[in-house]
Amino acid sequence: MGVNCGIVGLPNVGKSTIFSALTAAPAEVANYPFCTIDPNVGIVSVPDKRLDKIATLIPPERVIPATFEFVDIAGLVAGASKGEGLGNRFLASIREVGVIAHVVRCFENSDIVHVNNKIDPLGDIETINIELALADLDTVTNRWAKQSKLNRLSKEAQKDMEKSLPVLAKLKDCLEQGKSARSLQLDEDELALVSDLHLITLKPVIYVCNVDEEGIVEENVFVKQVRAVAEGEGSEVVVICGKIESEIAVLETEEEKQEFLEAVGLQESGLNQLIRSAYHILGLRTFFTAGSDEDRAWTFRAGYKAPQTAGVIHSDFERGFIKAEVYNCEDLFTYGSEQKVKVAGKLRMEGKEYLVQDGDIMHFKFNV
Repeated sequence: MGVNCGIVGLPNVGKSTIFSALTAAPAEVANYPFCTIDPNVGIVSVPDKRLDKIATLIPPERVIPATFEFVDIAGLVAGASKGEGLGNRFLASIREVGVIAHVVRCFENSDIVHVNNKIDPLGDIETINIELALADLDTVTNRWAKQSKLNRLSKEAQKDMEKSLPVLAKLKDCLEQGKSARSLQLDEDELALVSDLHLITLKPVIYVCNVDEEGIVEENVFVKQVRAVAEGEGSEVVVICGKIESEIAVLETEEEKQEFLEAVGLQESGLNQLIRSAYHILGLRTFFTAGSDEDRAWTFRAGYKAPQTAGVIHSDFERGFIKAEVYNCEDLFTYGSEQKVKVAGKLRMEGKEYLVQDGDIMHFKFNV
């Protein structure tokens, strides 16, 4: 699964506005469908107040945050699974991402055309979900036809077929009803049998409600409708005002941005919430290295052991791993300095079997 997030939605729901604010990249924005023809890719910093705190307690020459990739994908319309609009290109792009941010228009504005000429979040969600289900159905049906012929081949191939056909049958039945593959809640063994299909509807989804200035202060009826859908799927919801976020994006300093947020009644940018949500849904976590030259946040997958995590920095660190000095950033915040953390007995030496925790500050010992 890709370690990135694809931003999708019907044309003119605010995808490119949100992407531009998110990445400060010059994604083309226009008031007509398909202005985004090629996927725009932007790298964003993962907001993490812990890194700022570490930098105040262990002052470095530079501070480097963790990063995450967003992809702005061309707008999808009904019939995309059959190649309508930019359907084929859309589907090829979305298969490559790890999590989907589905932008839904949740505001009225007669100056911005809607592809269906009405504001209908539930209808918009259904349109995209059905198209994605149909695209996956084609994939599953083709595999089903191929697997069904394997009985003419070796006994090994027949065993594989016996395992995978029941899973394909479940998927086929589900997708024919326009439902997502993730609604089946397949177990790990079943997922492994179909992992090479790269099904779009198995990907986790975050619904991004794009609201107007009023909708960011008080939740409107459109957002409540989206929340109900998300709750039924077990998906997350982030509420964003694309217009406000684009205004924040052009401000130069963090102080100016914070003042703007407070002026509109917000504690935090909605885009920061989206970044963190996508990051965590993919099972990504953060560890830190800290010293006088550099305080840095690094991304690792939940479940990594110390040598794998060392490999995030450099392959030599993993290959020649000996041990790691570890303490959690919360201990640093409690005691105020690395020296006091040591005195308190919170700094540990960990070996190859140590499961790294989110927020760990690590110093690796290695020999190549």
